[in-house]
Amino acid sequence: MLAMSDVDHFKKFNDTHGHDVGDQVLRLVASKLSKITNGGGRAYRYGGEEFAIVFAAKTIDECMPHLEAIRETIANYAIQLRNKDSRPQDDQQGRQRRSGAHEASVSVTVSIGVAERQPEHRTPEEVLKSADQALYAAKGAGRNCVVAYGQLKRRGAVRTTEAAH
Repeated sequence: MLAMSDVDHFKKFNDTHGHDVGDQVLRLVASKLSKITNGGGRAYRYGGEEFAIVFAAKTIDECMPHLEAIRETIANYAIQLRNKDSRPQDDQQGRQRRSGAHEASVSVTVSIGVAERQPEHRTPEEVLKSADQALYAAKGAGRNCVVAYGQLKRRGAVRTTEAAH
């Protein structure tokens, strides 16, 4: 099973807040995606703001709860924006400042497209293409959701968002 994840509106975010904050966002997303190993998945940076998540020998139905949990965790995480000059010099100083920080915060969301091997998929590249199509369907469905390719054909797009709970 393969999932493709993309940070929503990342270029606009990068242009608004700067590349250093954009890099922080990518590290945050990578960190949250790495926690998906609880569900048996492994996350890899695919390029730019896109990540590939591989679940070996798992079905879409087994993986969807883990992907939805990651999507929700990222959407609900407040990123503290600090003035560049007041940034901590090291991790210890950062932990001390974090507790009393009152800087502005922002959040980002991710869209996730999911595909598993189908009879019509003859190569891994075709599974990747299907996951990418599902990712673009997630973006077209309003972003900040998880869409499964196989379910697009069978019973309509599965769209999960915070509001759907």
